[in-house]
Amino acid sequence: MIGIAITSPTPDGMAVHGAATDSPICLDDGRRTWTRSALDTQVQAFAERLSAQGTHVLATLMDNSPAWVVADLAAARAGLVHVPLPVFFTPAQIAHALHSAGVDSLLTSPEAAASWPRTAGQPIELAHQHLVMLQLPAQRVAMPPGTAKITYTSGTTGHPKGVCLSSAAMQRVTDGLGQAMAPLEIGRHLCALPHSVLLENIAGLLAPLAQGAICITLPMRELGLTGSSGFDAARFQRVVAEHRPHSVILLPQMLRAWTAHLMQTGQRAPGSLKFVAVGGAAVGARLILAARAVGIPAHEGYGLSEGASVQTLNLPGADRPGTAGRALPHTQMRVAADGEIEIAGSLCSGYLGETKPASEWWPTGDLGEIDVDGYLRLHGRKKNVLITAYGRNVSPEWVETALRDEHAIAQAVVFGEARPSLSAVLWPVQPDATDAVLQAAVDSANTGLPDYARVRHWVRASAPFDAASGLATANGRPQRDGIWQRHANALADRCQSADVHDLAWR
Repeated sequence: MIGIAITSPTPDGMAVHGAATDSPICLDDGRRTWTRSALDTQVQAFAERLSAQGTHVLATLMDNSPAWVVADLAAARAGLVHVPLPVFFTPAQIAHALHSAGVDSLLTSPEAAASWPRTAGQPIELAHQHLVMLQLPAQRVAMPPGTAKITYTSGTTGHPKGVCLSSAAMQRVTDGLGQAMAPLEIGRHLCALPHSVLLENIAGLLAPLAQGAICITLPMRELGLTGSSGFDAARFQRVVAEHRPHSVILLPQMLRAWTAHLMQTGQRAPGSLKFVAVGGAAVGARLILAARAVGIPAHEGYGLSEGASVQTLNLPGADRPGTAGRALPHTQMRVAADGEIEIAGSLCSGYLGETKPASEWWPTGDLGEIDVDGYLRLHGRKKNVLITAYGRNVSPEWVETALRDEHAIAQAVVFGEARPSLSAVLWPVQPDATDAVLQAAVDSANTGLPDYARVRHWVRASAPFDAASGLATANGRPQRDGIWQRHANALADRCQSADVHDLAWR
């Protein structure tokens, strides 16, 4: 089990929100608070129930709540495998995960349980939440020894890949984050990403709880998040102002929307914030500095599921905007001869369904460099590198980050394989933005890029890049092939050169 001290001498730890208690508070759902003793009691009781019913692999399909936290810690205490499933996964992705992991017990909401009408379910109340425990027919699945959690990456296909993590790997990340963050004295953390996402699970729950902080866990809709990508920045600002957290973890698109909202309304982020970590994709120095200008203490980091989440992080006193920060205490990092970043120190045990064991050093698939001071600068995914007609290698993520740094551009995907120049598909921050506004943003971005990496042609996207449109994965990564297929004709029409009309030029 992850080493989180959640016991305290006070036997009765449940309290109505705002009520006094002699035992340290560790969870707050906006209506009630849970002390460490109350949490420990519920974790122990649920762990015993899981063991008694013979559960080997527990999946959770739930919104953020104290019940999710109890289930996660109880599975670890009982020595079971926990499979956290994001509620934004498609039914096909959920079915794939349940089958491939050999899940025999599924804890979910009564509404979600209706998707399994022929499966017997037992009502259960956990941390004041009404849930259903479904017993699923499952065969035991071979997995790496010591697997404690399987986190599914949505990837770029419909079948997510299961990353098998041991307790030891997750403990190393938890300890490393605790050591790095200790000087900030974080006392209150607001969980702004789904608990089922590994970044929030470890960096937003396990690490703060281990350091004695209070984790504020609210349903996603209360935070202004819907699905995998809908985000109401005005509502989020109100929630942060109400709950006064010291820290929060955001995705770049959330930071961009929140920063824009504050700039447009003349507001500032609440002064309680000490640290806002941003990860999941490249951020860029311009957005980081713009966020700080309106009171958001944003710091970029980098991690991957195969390394049990966070590997590098900018921190106050060790901060270089435009980079992903320096390696955390649990991380070793090097650059291979071809520029690929490799990591060691907190690696996964392998992928579910594959017999190949994890090597000592893990190739991340990301290209980058580490400067003389140890700061990691990422260039993009190795598999996405474009080679132009003039033989220049271009990481599209580099150009896309420059485009998204412009206040008018929310999303961008760049193409240009074997072509003389680059083209882009853009989605604006304001859907009614004129072409002139977008062209000005492209021109501005181009001024900071060498001539071979400048965008010469662009078209407006037919829809935002999200899972609902089919133009992004469930966790927000653009579906490059799908974006190309939908916009190839428009790109060809925009280009003036006749040979660009060959629609195979990606």
